[in-house]
Amino acid sequence: MSENSRATDEAAAAAAEGEQAEVLPVVAVVGRPNVGKSSLVNRVLGRREAVVEDVPGVTRDRVAYDASWLGRPFTLVDTGGWETDAEGMAASVARQAEYAAQAADVVLFVVDATVGVTDADAAVTRVLRTTRKPVVLAANKVDGPAQEAEAMELWNLGVGEPVAVSALHGRGTGDLLDAVAAHFPGEHEAAEPAPEEGPRRIALLGRPNVGKSSLLNRLAGEDRVVVDPMAGTTRDAVDELIELGGTTWKFIDTAGIRRRFRRLQGADYYATMRTSAALDRAEVAVVLMDVSEPLAEQDIRVVEQVMESGRAMVLAFNKWDTLDEDRRYYLEKEIDRQLSRVSWAPRVNISAKTGRHMEKLVPAIETGLASWDARIPTGRLNSWLKELVAATPPPVRGGRQPKILFATQADVRPPHFVLFTTGFLEDNYRRFIERRLREDFGFEGSPVKVSMRIREKKGGGKASKGSVRPDWRR
Repeated sequence: MSENSRATDEAAAAAAEGEQAEVLPVVAVVGRPNVGKSSLVNRVLGRREAVVEDVPGVTRDRVAYDASWLGRPFTLVDTGGWETDAEGMAASVARQAEYAAQAADVVLFVVDATVGVTDADAAVTRVLRTTRKPVVLAANKVDGPAQEAEAMELWNLGVGEPVAVSALHGRGTGDLLDAVAAHFPGEHEAAEPAPEEGPRRIALLGRPNVGKSSLLNRLAGEDRVVVDPMAGTTRDAVDELIELGGTTWKFIDTAGIRRRFRRLQGADYYATMRTSAALDRAEVAVVLMDVSEPLAEQDIRVVEQVMESGRAMVLAFNKWDTLDEDRRYYLEKEIDRQLSRVSWAPRVNISAKTGRHMEKLVPAIETGLASWDARIPTGRLNSWLKELVAATPPPVRGGRQPKILFATQADVRPPHFVLFTTGFLEDNYRRFIERRLREDFGFEGSPVKVSMRIREKKGGGKASKGSVRPDWRR
């Protein structure tokens, strides 16, 4: 065998072995110059591999290292300083960092907590969002409790909770690696699917035989799905692209949600399962109710399911043209009594059969989606909160009055507000804050999530830091 043939066979064998080997998760460490990326890489590796110097621009190329955490191996990629408006060699370095982020499974975004959010950090954040990769935010140079408040200000970047670390002293690196490893492929069997692109998605929900399919056919202007007086005609979630008002929407007609889910059998059982899956894919739910009958337990259950999902909501009262004055009077009483928790949801009174007020449905959907996507700037939010707390302070609890130090909007879809406090806020006070948020900022058609994080007690006392699980059903 010739030398060339032997080399070719060895290369082929190596390639085959490589194809069978496990592909390790890739973690890209990115951030603007001189925030401590290479120091953090050395801390994770447990040895001095990356070159560290107290001047910006030491690291220029992407450099990969073998690393592991709690027995799980992964590839750690150190990158140069990322400046989105750089020129010359700095621009080449920034491109390498961007490439690393696009190729990674997880992006570890390092920010100098002692400096706070800079324009460069915000610019990097905007680019990272386009990669659609999980981002873990490392608030570096937090060498002690005194800097933790500065780290919390990094919530303003809008990429999630900052993990306070010190690459120099090793403080918090375990928590940071736990957060990174949680995003490794295969770590979550029930991981949320990637968001769908394209038209906004609307689920038509309601108990059986309230007119969901009739409404879909009316919106489409033709018979797209089967309509029959027998309840339960629709058993599959049907996606239909419909153009309304110059905009294309994706409507999902679903099987009716029945009351005794666990008692269902056969096709009805799987129909209810598919309905839940359709709601998971939707962005806004139109909950249809038949006003010719009293509001039923099934109607309330559908509303509760939408609230728990965190989707935007529109209440559509169908067959409104059949109402007489007596029934209308009692219906309003039923709505006030049984649907008071979703008084924030837009309401449309329609008739799928005659087309009455169908033109009001799309504006209500647009209102709900706009609220679902809405974000309040942190400065404006805290100015508003300062005035609110000054006028109505939190109630005293256990002989002490908790203080609200800072607030931020941690997320959208739905809006999620986090209050940083010195003590526990009673449920009534958090509901008061949510009510005032709605009064002053809107959020019509969207649930609003309010939670809190309690500052750790000083003096070595028992820690009370944590988050309170918010109640969707408000």
